[in-house]
Amino acid sequence: MKLNKTDEKVVAALQAEGKELTLQELADKTGETSKKVFKSLKKLFENEIVSTQARKYKLMITDTKAIKAKLAAKGEEEPET
Repeated sequence: MKLNKTDEKVVAALQAEGKELTLQELADKTGETSKKVFKSLKKLFENEIVSTQARKYKLMITDTKAIKAKLAAKGEEEPET
């Protein structure tokens, strides 16, 4: 599993702010639609990169290299079909 452009923008926005952001704030900061940002947040949440509380999102892993390494490891664990 890899980060797509929207995922990278969401991660970058969360890193730059260093605080919790709402879906709308992330959409505004990334220039993406809230639908795309939501899909990205869902993927990042499922991979334990983003956490959420009271409809605000924050990074659990703040280092981009660590995020990519976690996703790469996750991809290797998935069985091939």
